[in-house]
Amino acid sequence: MPSFRAQLNIVGLRPGNPPEAVMDAAVASVEGHHHVEAHQLDIVGGVPRITLRFTVEEEEHDAGLRRARRTAVLMRERVETVAVTERLVVLRRDRGRWAPL
Repeated sequence: MPSFRAQLNIVGLRPGNPPEAVMDAAVASVEGHHHVEAHQLDIVGGVPRITLRFTVEEEEHDAGLRRARRTAVLMRERVETVAVTERLVVLRRDRGRWAPL
């Protein structure tokens, strides 16, 4: 099964939401559809960035890419309910390297 990463910058919290709600929302949005392998929070250039690594079962290459992109968009939509976001990036593991879709 191919492995994907969805990376999303977080620029602020919506009122009434604790910081941990961001990752909780991201994980919940993906794990209902795919296996979440890992998740992490990094600070890149002073901006928090969440990264979720997940697998997608694919019958064919293009279908798997579409499902991964759709999953990342759904993740962003769910996170947007608790935080303000920018710059969603989706990557696929290919021969030991992460390549953008």
